[in-house]
Amino acid sequence: MAFFAVFSFYPIVNALYTSLFRKRLLSLRPPTFIGLENYEYLLKSPDFWNSIKATFIFTLGTFIPILVFSLLLAAFIMSRKRFQKFFQMAFYSPAVLSSVVAAAIWLLILDPRGLANMGANFLLGTKGVDYKWLASANMVRFSTILVYFWKYIGYFTIIYITGLASIPQSLHEAAKIDGASGWKDFWHITIPLLKPTTVLVSIMSMLQCLKTFSTQYLFTQSGAPLEPINVITLNIYNTAIRDHNIGRASAMSIILFIIMLFFTWLQFKASKSGGEVDYM
Repeated sequence: MAFFAVFSFYPIVNALYTSLFRKRLLSLRPPTFIGLENYEYLLKSPDFWNSIKATFIFTLGTFIPILVFSLLLAAFIMSRKRFQKFFQMAFYSPAVLSSVVAAAIWLLILDPRGLANMGANFLLGTKGVDYKWLASANMVRFSTILVYFWKYIGYFTIIYITGLASIPQSLHEAAKIDGASGWKDFWHITIPLLKPTTVLVSIMSMLQCLKTFSTQYLFTQSGAPLEPINVITLNIYNTAIRDHNIGRASAMSIILFIIMLFFTWLQFKASKSGGEVDYM
């Protein structure tokens, strides 16, 4: 409780308090109380709404594939009689890298002379085409999604593997004796009993996507266009550090916090609406 009070609760309360002031980061002048003016400004700001749009495009484009493919990969790994540990380590290995290192690796891959263009030209039968991974708006969005998917798919696959391992094998054996096919067993037994794990993965991956920052920051610092990937966290950073407007940045932080709370609550409510599934 002491740890959370110092590193979680206090920063939230302090950000809420700071968002009610006009406060410059490096100014020696005392902050001026302005009430909700920072929030009113943000709600009328096209730049802030673009950040909302960029955040939701990134979140939907990353969150849904991670949720689906991590489950499929976990089921595939659990179905293997050999090399299970190898597959787990192989898929999990990108998760041990920091986000900065992962983004730096992909900057090299997505370079016009990098492996991404070489691979795309080989697969599509083209020659010397630059697919502008970090230049065009749609491609730079796709590139950031690709980096996060590559980095976190293994992490959530391991969580699903833990959930799959907790399901008693006797249930699958009973379904097989009753004539259920592999697909029916997966759909009617595995999926319902994985509901708590799915809720956990869903909330964790969604929050991870909403908090994305380092990949977008490094890509824009390397020359990628800002507008398509100017997610809320990057906008908060630029507003506070570049523009020195810590009051407005705090207001953006509070709005992001409310968005995260809302979608977490929504997922909990949706998970409860289907009823509880138990094998005991």
